[in-house]
Amino acid sequence: MSVIVIEFITLDGIVSDPDGSGATPTGGWAFRYGPEAVDGDKFRLGTTLDDGVMLLGRTTWQSFSRLWPGRDDPFSARMNAVPKLVASRTLTDTSAWANSRVIDGGLIEAVKREKRDVIITGSLSVVHALMAEDLVDEYRLLTFPTALGTGRRLFGDHGPRIDLECLSADRVGAATLARYRRTA
Repeated sequence: MSVIVIEFITLDGIVSDPDGSGATPTGGWAFRYGPEAVDGDKFRLGTTLDDGVMLLGRTTWQSFSRLWPGRDDPFSARMNAVPKLVASRTLTDTSAWANSRVIDGGLIEAVKREKRDVIITGSLSVVHALMAEDLVDEYRLLTFPTALGTGRRLFGDHGPRIDLECLSADRVGAATLARYRRTA
């Protein structure tokens, strides 16, 4: 089992509001580069998406549950089919998006119990909690040529030191997809 974080990110490490749904002053930065930069399996999850489980925080899950169920292209079908775990203390009804359920018990314990690969997208508070426990094995970052100067960062000022090995880096439209694995 691996824990894989996938994020849209700016050159200065900002991950907040890439689609503009948060209505922040700098939001929508990833989508300014057109659909080819964000559509489909840009993170190259492949069979990991078919065999794994997605882990989402409540806010990301609610946003995705309004977006994905109405789509019918092949990638959307895979997103709708994947089992989804939701980390939330307040959400009770997950019927809006098929194959979703709220985590039983604590987040860290649920991830440690999971036998499948865990894919986390967005959900920065979930990512930070897993980073603090040294549970993230891989980061797949789609970096856009934008610097915002303000916003929530993936790697904050007070987070733990993380040493990574670059597995690959490829241009994807206007962005760069880089895969990093935690070093031993």
